[in-house]
Amino acid sequence: MNQLEIDNNLSLLNNRWKLINNKIQIVIEFSNFDNAFNFMKEIAKECELLNHHPLWTNEYNKLEVILFTHDKGKITDLDFKLARIIDQKLIDLK
Repeated sequence: MNQLEIDNNLSLLNNRWKLINNKIQIVIEFSNFDNAFNFMKEIAKECELLNHHPLWTNEYNKLEVILFTHDKGKITDLDFKLARIIDQKLIDLK
């Protein structure tokens, strides 16, 4: 995926997604740990279906998600597919 494709795909995502060190990243803040953890469980199900797993960290109510296709050594369509799923799950929470 070239830079123009990355920029175009990034523009279609929630504006909290950022391109940092050739990876797409988002930080999501929840009201408490339980909500953050439940969101992670929902996303984990989707990750298994896609066979694509994020690098993520959770600290209390904050979740940082970093997407990058390790075996390809770059951002791929799969990363943006998972990012769109995450965005939709965030919309569904509201």
